[in-house]
Amino acid sequence: MNDSTTRFTNRADNYARYRPGYPIAVIEYLQQKIGLHAGMDVADIGAGTGISSELFLKNGNTVYAVEPNDAMRAKATALLQHYPGFQPVKGTAEATQLEDGSMDIVFAGQAFHWFNQEEAKTEFKRIAKRDGYVLLMWNIRKLNTGFAREYENLLATYGTGYTPSRRDVAAEDMNTAFFSPCRYEKVIFENSQELGYETIKGRLLSTSFMPSEADINCAPMIARLEDMFGRYEKDGRVSFDYITTLFIAKAHC
Repeated sequence: MNDSTTRFTNRADNYARYRPGYPIAVIEYLQQKIGLHAGMDVADIGAGTGISSELFLKNGNTVYAVEPNDAMRAKATALLQHYPGFQPVKGTAEATQLEDGSMDIVFAGQAFHWFNQEEAKTEFKRIAKRDGYVLLMWNIRKLNTGFAREYENLLATYGTGYTPSRRDVAAEDMNTAFFSPCRYEKVIFENSQELGYETIKGRLLSTSFMPSEADINCAPMIARLEDMFGRYEKDGRVSFDYITTLFIAKAHC
């Protein structure tokens, strides 16, 4: 995972506070589709500060939150240690440190695009039970408002190596290869939020490819964000809409 294991070290606080979560409808769907219940063990790979881990913890699951970055894992522990099922693990997608055939569900969220795909695929199969599942899920911003389109341009202007919608450009091909020879199901959930300025600013600063607060480009970036927000806000908030995309496949087929 090279530098992806350290790139969020100085952004853990903003990441935990401002990154978008996932709709509870995901859990309700999994309960119906694969029989998700509280007795299932879940591996959350690249767990970060535990945003996706908490979704399963609230369902009563034991969650092994596998995260290589010490700062992110420490933040997850501080936020989630009150859940009896929370188990932080120092590991990577390619070497989780989990036992063979131990997980009912192997889950990966936004961190998936940082993984070595072939090595992670092998590792996911190793730790999944014979009747286990692999789930991938992430949020993709809609470009359905003037603010959303200007925000996308802001990312393209100031982001290092960012290209618009980079995470979903080849998602289908990538997922087909990752799940092969197993077939997968793709499910879409609406995930809309009304956000104030400080939350949007924090979300921007939590993004790994954007300038940090110490960067010379941060001040003009924030000034542009403030101007955008001022032009689009209504009652101190703007709509921030996502599509949450969930992929479901058997770990072994």
